[in-house]
Amino acid sequence: MVETSVEARNWLINRLQEGGQDVLRGLAEAMIHALMNAEADATCGARYGERSPERVNQRNGYRERPLDTRLGTLELQVPKLREGSYFPGWILEPRRRIEKALVAVVAECYVAGVSTRKVEQVVQTLGIEGISKSQVSEMARSLDAQVDAFRNRPLDRGPYRYVWLDALVVRCRELGRIVNVAVVVGTGINKEGTKEVLGVDVITSEDGAGWAAFLRTLVGRGLSGVELVISDAHVGLKQAIAAVLPGASWQRCRTHFMRNLLAKVPKRAQQPVAALVRSIFAQTTAVEVHEQHRVVVEKLHGQFREAAILLEEAGPELMAFAPFPEKHWRQVWSNNPQERVNREIRRRTDVVGIFPNREAILRLVGAVLNEQHDEWAVGRRHMSLESLAERGTRRETASKPPALPEAA
Repeated sequence: MVETSVEARNWLINRLQEGGQDVLRGLAEAMIHALMNAEADATCGARYGERSPERVNQRNGYRERPLDTRLGTLELQVPKLREGSYFPGWILEPRRRIEKALVAVVAECYVAGVSTRKVEQVVQTLGIEGISKSQVSEMARSLDAQVDAFRNRPLDRGPYRYVWLDALVVRCRELGRIVNVAVVVGTGINKEGTKEVLGVDVITSEDGAGWAAFLRTLVGRGLSGVELVISDAHVGLKQAIAAVLPGASWQRCRTHFMRNLLAKVPKRAQQPVAALVRSIFAQTTAVEVHEQHRVVVEKLHGQFREAAILLEEAGPELMAFAPFPEKHWRQVWSNNPQERVNREIRRRTDVVGIFPNREAILRLVGAVLNEQHDEWAVGRRHMSLESLAERGTRRETASKPPALPEAA
């Protein structure tokens, strides 16, 4: 613990100059100790060693308490009081859902028969020294209840006009074999313009039947008012969208399409070709979007014929957004929430590698998505209420039948 007589600025400079892997861990320990000492002093009514008529309690040493974090296990010195007790609940409460899920999954891997050496490697990757079996069991039970409530909550903040769908392949053990399963995730924008995780599930393979079952679950929970679905060009997914969400347009995901397009372009030319294709989506009107698409296809035909053919064939799928209000374009397409979610899921699942079963996958991925959902709920709106209201007014006007002429 840092002595109170040492100037904080000089101490920080010295630790940064020393370098090493324990710098961040030491900084975290010092900051937590400083906050705990400040709280203990406030409880006592005076600083440590200070004579004051306002003092109501006194210190009585410290008690050691380890804390498992992403930086590793911190060895904390919690202040003790002569009368009563002091407990920093803000830091020593149970870990966040994601961290608890990681520990629970690692322990479940051990129970499922994964070698001790591999489990130890995963634990070291998490930066945690050890795992208590009773603690893991308790965390797993609480996590399962939270994840189940999150996955089955009613979708009552609709209409969800814009929805993103995607799947990630994860490995798990089934019947003594290691197989690939698909984690399907849906996100959307609710009536308040806020991003929301709609649902998550694990299916055997990314086919039409699996996607249809997932979408029917979302509809059963209240998904409604969908006008545009953004996803990759998976045939089964497109069929499921048409069957379960009739009346919704389908937009091909720009990110997935760009990967397919650049695969047909030499590496040296990928950056300028990507910039050229992105110019299609930078236009301000639907007419300009279609015209720029035609221009880009003509430019690519000279050097990259295969890429030009792919872009030309995918034109209607890529420009499905054109009929929507122009002010929605950048609000929706400039920041794809599904890609953000995918990166966070991958970062967590890569730590485990092979899951012992599908329940462990749902526990970890569900905890990750629950945390992301909470962050979005208190963050900035993805779309303004004015633009959503304008879209609703346009739809109502377009759906009204033409007025009949008055009788003479």
